[in-house]
Amino acid sequence: MRLLFLYLMVFGISAFGDGEGWWKWRGPNGDGTWQGPKITKDLSDRGLQRIWKTPVHSGYSGVTTRNGLIYLMDRPPKEKFGEVERVLCFDAQKRRIKWEYSYQSKYGKLGYGKGPRSSVTIYQGKAYCLGAMGYAHCLDALKGTLIWKRDLKKELKIKNPIWGFSAAPEPLDSSILYHVGSKQSGNVLALDAKTGKTNWEAGNDSMAGYSPPLLVEAWGNRQLICWGPNKIMGLPVGGGKEFWSLPYQVKYGVSIAKPIYEDGILLVSGYWNGSKAIRIEKYGGVKLLWSKEDDLRGLMAQPLYRDGICYLLDRSHGLTAFKLRTGSILWRDQHRLTAAKRNPHASLVWTNKKKGDALSLNAEGELVFMNLSGEQYNEYWREQVVGETWAHPAYSEDKVYLRDDRWLACWQLPVKNEN
Repeated sequence: MRLLFLYLMVFGISAFGDGEGWWKWRGPNGDGTWQGPKITKDLSDRGLQRIWKTPVHSGYSGVTTRNGLIYLMDRPPKEKFGEVERVLCFDAQKRRIKWEYSYQSKYGKLGYGKGPRSSVTIYQGKAYCLGAMGYAHCLDALKGTLIWKRDLKKELKIKNPIWGFSAAPEPLDSSILYHVGSKQSGNVLALDAKTGKTNWEAGNDSMAGYSPPLLVEAWGNRQLICWGPNKIMGLPVGGGKEFWSLPYQVKYGVSIAKPIYEDGILLVSGYWNGSKAIRIEKYGGVKLLWSKEDDLRGLMAQPLYRDGICYLLDRSHGLTAFKLRTGSILWRDQHRLTAAKRNPHASLVWTNKKKGDALSLNAEGELVFMNLSGEQYNEYWREQVVGETWAHPAYSEDKVYLRDDRWLACWQLPVKNEN
């Protein structure tokens, strides 16, 4: 019993309790908020300091971290390795790979097919992964050994999204949620975290979107907000029919950015078809508050929210501040944060939400520290840290872990000395 207790303390509750670490996409709460140290507004002449970097291969998979271990997915060159996807775990202290798990995955004509999209989710000592072609794996987070796997595309007879399965696995109670888009088996599939068996399913859109479902509580009821290519849905936790749905067909099915739910208002930000604000009504329905098809068009970049104001990377005007309740625009940065491109991108994270301080890794591989308010965009500093990337970084202690198609890098953040 004593040995079992020690094992659980080291490898179970202690090592992988769910309170600390950037253990899933967009942080522990999945909302792009980091409760980290105070970051200095002025860089020294030396700038940021890179601690280490190690080779990886291509992919869009964001970085996650837990107790000194770093996780991501990539796809090595087909000529040397064959058509495989890899799940990688690195030891941050030893600065080298700890384990690797690879499996065959043929991309065929997959758009933007350089590698996996989904971040690895670390939950209760396990690493949950979803590949671009619908392969779901559960691995031991410390050892990389296989616990269970499923070929969701084949089993459920579902279509591959144009740009591949992308939504990171989302823990909920004893299940792991996957946004897979099956009209027969449900838009959201809940697999048992321990066994991989199906616990329940919900929703009936014909294809998958690209973002994880959002858990909200509205009028005393828990529900999952799922945005698919054809509609926005409120789904019951535990499975069953929709509470409500709102038609919203998006061009090419690019329902990418995870919705925001604040002050009773749901924000969905689309690229070609614009943004919508929806109020969830008391008796199960929804009300469209406003819709802006031309003025507010986001793509992959997740918007931030603070004190009634949203900050969204608009495809035509750059970072844009607007009021959530009305959609009225307060300011635009005219592409100061990241360059104007066909697919502009920047990963936004609050570092001090109360004061409006935020970090962003833009598509050019620059780390930008800034302040966002209803009045202006105020940039403190920026530093080149990796090459071009769309992958979300991970923040832990006083460090940031980032990747591009060649390197995983660890950089020291400039923090204030509290003594």
